Amino acid sequence: MTSEIKVKVTLDENRIPEKLTWTARDGGVEAEESKAVLLSIWDHKAKETMRIDLWTKDMPVDEMKQFFHQTLVAMTDTFQRATGDEKMAATMKDFCDYFAEKLELIK
Repeated sequence: MTSEIKVKVTLDENRIPEKLTWTARDGGVEAEESKAVLLSIWDHKAKETMRIDLWTKDMPVDEMKQFFHQTLVAMTDTFQRATGDEKMAATMKDFCDYFAEKLELIK
């Protein structure tokens, strides 16, 4: 069995992303529009992370800050589940709280 996730990037004349859509049929997602995507892929041979970071030119800065905060929180949760390192996960959570406070994301 295989599963596929697709990201489609529509570019303007200067090759700047104008529109991002993603499809994950197994998850019930079909050509959903997005304003940003961060993709990290682990290259186990080179022992390094390859990245694709894209956002549309009309992505609002306040939403980008919120997107980063939520991504950091999700990465913290994933780190804890993947490694079982409770102490570092707590440190990462503290940073996420600090990040949100400094960006005034917490109302």
